[in-house]
Amino acid sequence: MPTDILRQSAKPPAARQGAERAGRAAAAARHVVIRAGRAAIRARLLETATADRIWRALPIFSTAQLWGRGELFFETPVESGRERGARTIVTRGEIAFAPDRDAIGIAFAPTPTSRSGELRLWSPSNVWAEALDDVSLLQKVRPGEKVEVRRLEGEAVMRQP
Repeated sequence: MPTDILRQSAKPPAARQGAERAGRAAAAARHVVIRAGRAAIRARLLETATADRIWRALPIFSTAQLWGRGELFFETPVESGRERGARTIVTRGEIAFAPDRDAIGIAFAPTPTSRSGELRLWSPSNVWAEALDDVSLLQKVRPGEKVEVRRLEGEAVMRQP
């Protein structure tokens, strides 16, 4: 209808640009699947330099290692320095990259150095992604099992891995 056209063009330019930007950002969201043994979780990449480096290096193949009973980690071919926001304490579902070991780490339970109620990583790490699935699925993983990190495209993001 002509009135709909008038209503759309009557929106202030900033509102139109903000909506367009949000649509582009949703379309440009980057997702991966991390498979370790028989467990798999999906994750959404954040807008960080480390996430960019990991995205460019995909697919990544490695071997699972555990730290205590609370962190799955695995080496990568990626190199990245410590970012300004690097930290040792993460929240459940945050996926980190340890620059001192070139390893991805996912804490799903308290680690050997965790204090009450926290998830503490081995060293200050760059948080580069957020899990879309429950990271406690990774408790099934055993040391030495194969790990792979791959891009997820389109509708695969919506389906369980």
